[in-house]
Amino acid sequence: MKSIYFIIGCICLFAFAVMPAQAFTAKALTINLDTNGNAQVDFQYDLSFTEQIAVFANIASPANELKTGLENNLHREVTVVKADSSSAEVIIPSFASVSQSNGTETMTTPAFSFANAENAIRQYWWAPLVSVDLSPDVTTITFPDGYEARYLNQISFISVSHQIA
Repeated sequence: MKSIYFIIGCICLFAFAVMPAQAFTAKALTINLDTNGNAQVDFQYDLSFTEQIAVFANIASPANELKTGLENNLHREVTVVKADSSSAEVIIPSFASVSQSNGTETMTTPAFSFANAENAIRQYWWAPLVSVDLSPDVTTITFPDGYEARYLNQISFISVSHQIA
């Protein structure tokens, strides 16, 4: 009986040894702006098996981490509507500024970056054990008139101005 446990233990150790590095991978970031400049943000991501277990066991909270990270980066309060092991939905009031000039309305988003978050993660003791990619495969910013600014595999984003039709 003891030999069965020993064999199972050896198989588990071997499986963990050959398992690829654990990873958090950003997949898609969608920012939908309303006419007042408020943003509804949908963030899709993949968590590793270990990270999913941490979320399931309430060891880690994507909602709290996301809220803290966004508020520190954007310097404004955000509301996390939903966050689970594969996606998060966030409301950011006054994300874009709205201005009027000569009867034309212009909406401008702030520049923002996930680079600081990646750097912060690298400071943890467990950082060598994980691989983090916070550059979404696709980032889409949609303005109220349907205009879209789209970015591929970028971690930092410049400010975008658009005249609303």
